[in-house]
Amino acid sequence: MTGTTRVRLAYGENGLAVDLPAERTTVVEPVYVPGAADQRDVLRSALREPVAGPPLREIARPGQKVAISMCDGTRAQPRHLMIPAVLEELDGIVDLDDVVILVATGTHRGNTDAELRAMLGDAVVDAVSVVNHDARDPSSLVHLGTHGDGVPVWLDRHWVEADLRITTGFVEPHFFAGFSGGPKLVAPGLAGLDTVLTLHDARRIGHPQATWAVCEGNPVHDDIRAVVGAVGRVDFALDVVLNREQQIVEAFGGELFAMHAAAREAAKRLAMRPVDGRFDVVVTTNAGFPLDQNLYQAVKGMSAGATVVRDGGTIVCAAECRDGFPDHGSYRDVLVSAPSPRALLDAIEARPQTVPDQWQVQVQAKVQSLARVVMHTSYLSDEALAAAHLEQTGDIAGTVAEALAAAGPDARVCVLPEGPQTIPYPA
Repeated sequence: MTGTTRVRLAYGENGLAVDLPAERTTVVEPVYVPGAADQRDVLRSALREPVAGPPLREIARPGQKVAISMCDGTRAQPRHLMIPAVLEELDGIVDLDDVVILVATGTHRGNTDAELRAMLGDAVVDAVSVVNHDARDPSSLVHLGTHGDGVPVWLDRHWVEADLRITTGFVEPHFFAGFSGGPKLVAPGLAGLDTVLTLHDARRIGHPQATWAVCEGNPVHDDIRAVVGAVGRVDFALDVVLNREQQIVEAFGGELFAMHAAAREAAKRLAMRPVDGRFDVVVTTNAGFPLDQNLYQAVKGMSAGATVVRDGGTIVCAAECRDGFPDHGSYRDVLVSAPSPRALLDAIEARPQTVPDQWQVQVQAKVQSLARVVMHTSYLSDEALAAAHLEQTGDIAGTVAEALAAAGPDARVCVLPEGPQTIPYPA
């Protein structure tokens, strides 16, 4: 009888331990780099010694209206460090009454006051105006024409009317935009619904280059850059790369596109991991809280697993989903609207502009057409998942054992404990 190996999965805030057969298990994790000894100093250096362009303090002018974009609550950005670092650089030059912090929600829900205080700290929330972007509120948007490959551009009015525009984010591989961070903090982060729907339409997402760690030639990222370069002007950008403890490993500042290119290279070195072929079973996560707070976001973990699962294999995705599907938006309604994942794909391909939230549904349906997908959650019922064409397991180890037994004596399992923080690829 073979022994077992214990793997700790990133799940919720406390993690989850799973015992798997040692001889048949391959664990794939990002290259681990300890967080910088002085997190604030790393940020300060990025603001004062940028990759390209002048330091932030040399750009700011008295009397300017300043807009600072940051990630919403579904992202692990260290906002409590990054936003104060930016404000410190602006201290003595601009008045805090002229600063607005924009939560780049894209089409996600806005964050509550309690969530904002947890993300930023009371001192920042009490001193500076913090506004949730609303992609569905026409009065909060400005139309800026058509750019890129036919993208109708609507951007947040606060951003458009600001004299000094600053983005803050973090960079990791993204399942159809190539990488997060950089220009995504403007579009789709601060874009109107029509803009987001176009950037994430079925044609763009279905393109073979719309995938993990690919930006050049990726129609999604190409049009994001085109929109932001044409009308979304960013005066200074600040991005970080994080480790599994969500600590800052490196920080990059300066001119948007040069900064983002440097940050992408750093993220790629940590996240992209070669593996020996494809696997019969892949156990993945959505990297724990806050990334795994709903099923909508957990599609990223499924997609990471799909990169190395064999056709007809099994993906087990552990995501807490404390925010459900979530309940806001149309994601759940779309998932349950068709009798199968294949039918969902057919509907999207036939009428892409009539399917809300189609980008996440499209990727999920593709994964489910490739492999059996079994979820482990703490907040979604078996019945709710079944209606969305997904299975549920309360015993990950047992499900893996059953899948390996069905696949045969040579079957193997790959584990991605940090989900989309690691992007495996067959060597």
